[in-house]
Amino acid sequence: MLQVAELIDHTLLKPEAVRDDIQRLCREAREHCFASVCVNPYWVPLAVAELTGSCVKVCSVAGFPLGASTAAIKCAEAEAALGDGAQEIDMVINVGALRSGDY
Repeated sequence: MLQVAELIDHTLLKPEAVRDDIQRLCREAREHCFASVCVNPYWVPLAVAELTGSCVKVCSVAGFPLGASTAAIKCAEAEAALGDGAQEIDMVINVGALRSGDY
């Protein structure tokens, strides 16, 4: 039976997060068998190292926090995070473009 913990993305996207915060996030994710941790791109290599050998995936973000960057920038951010070992990407939609019908 699927457990709730297996559906949780344990997230820390605060700009003031430090190494210890990311390591604690990863320990908690391992302990509770969360689906993933979601971190800013800078912290992807650390999260990957901390979670190697576990079933917890590493997720990063593109276009965070406003979503107002271009598609090309978001693609570059995603490619960089994937290259650093992220397995998932959360992309922030450009709400203004969507509301303008630009999709």
